[in-house]
Amino acid sequence: MNTLQLWHDILREKDMSRLDEILAEDCVFISPVVHTPQAGRELTRLYLAGAAQVLNDGFTYVKEVVTEQHAVLEFTCEIDGIHVNGVDIMTFDADGRITEFKVMVRPLKAINLLHARMGEMLQQLSAKGAA
Repeated sequence: MNTLQLWHDILREKDMSRLDEILAEDCVFISPVVHTPQAGRELTRLYLAGAAQVLNDGFTYVKEVVTEQHAVLEFTCEIDGIHVNGVDIMTFDADGRITEFKVMVRPLKAINLLHARMGEMLQQLSAKGAA
């Protein structure tokens, strides 16, 4: 499985319904703004779907460092005129599925804004899921 190619396809097509193709069932999402790791495919999917909507203004990967078990993808985008620079750090299992997805963001202004926006987006996505 070419997980990174699928990941790029999902982002390009804005089709978060395909995330289950690349996420391990026991995947853990580690957020730059949430204290505890979020365990499980469903929570990881929720956070990634929210981030795809919040970080959509000019989102682009500018650098990738990839091994068989890990990938570090540096990205940039803007939120309300604030430049966001961050990295997605992925760990893969033997089948190529993502077992850990960690996001780190800078600068502090961007983290604070991301925290507020992700909170709003997660509420909206959770409400849609409950409906």
